[in-house]
Amino acid sequence: MAVCVYRTSRVVVQGVTGKEGRYHALACRDYGTKVVAGVTPGKGGMDVEGIPVYNTMEEAVQNTHPNVSLIFVPPPFAADAILEAVGSGIKTIVCITEGIPVLDMVKVKRVIEKENVTLIGPNCPGIITPGATKIGIMPGHIFKRGSVGIISRSGTLLYETADQITKAGLGQSTCVGIGGDPIIGTDYIYWLEKFEQDPETEAVMMVGEIGGNAEEKAAEYVKNHMKKPVFAFIAGRTAPPGRRMGHAGAIIMGKSGTAEYKYEVLRASGVHTIENPGYIGETIYKTLKEEYSL
Repeated sequence: MAVCVYRTSRVVVQGVTGKEGRYHALACRDYGTKVVAGVTPGKGGMDVEGIPVYNTMEEAVQNTHPNVSLIFVPPPFAADAILEAVGSGIKTIVCITEGIPVLDMVKVKRVIEKENVTLIGPNCPGIITPGATKIGIMPGHIFKRGSVGIISRSGTLLYETADQITKAGLGQSTCVGIGGDPIIGTDYIYWLEKFEQDPETEAVMMVGEIGGNAEEKAAEYVKNHMKKPVFAFIAGRTAPPGRRMGHAGAIIMGKSGTAEYKYEVLRASGVHTIENPGYIGETIYKTLKEEYSL
């Protein structure tokens, strides 16, 4: 089993002829992902090292039958790319693009909720089921098939966490970067529910950061709905109050959104908190072995 993406997933890459789109489309294919098509308006009929390119998503879907879209479209046009994917019937969309205007994402959010579409991102590294499929920009070699699901707002911390869990001998079931923008498609709760239902996932690691209240909401969900052990690390503890750090959503207003408050709420909800990122893998391994006999 896996969560959301599988060995059978068929991927279309929007923006495949751009530098980033081309590079990562081929990297995903090299990993084993079924990249069946690309879309770039005005460049239909060409191909990218064997990946056929179409002018529209409608043409790509009719000819190659993808069920996942991976988006590398510049910020001013990315929202339209998402909506085009939705309009063509794609139900799982991974948007790597950073800096999509907030008002554009407000419109997108309404549409994806109405159409029951899973949008990962924007401003994210994507999603990977190790050994099966990689749909994003993450370095595939650090991931290993295993039992820990990872949900992260940060791309680089997703990589660091996965690497430590791999070296601890646990591996990962599915890893997803949900994105660091103020408005994103899916949140922690969405993925916590998926991992709770997945028989292959034995534990979940949440990588959060300062700003917003997504981690606090997730803590409440864990308290009321999760039977599997959940771990959490919050980045940005040393950030000065009021300063935006890295992600557009990482800004603190008052007590809410601080690392200390998030840790407090998480611990009160039964989440195993990890305050030093250098000990993520070691802590999860010891806790699962000693407290859960996993």
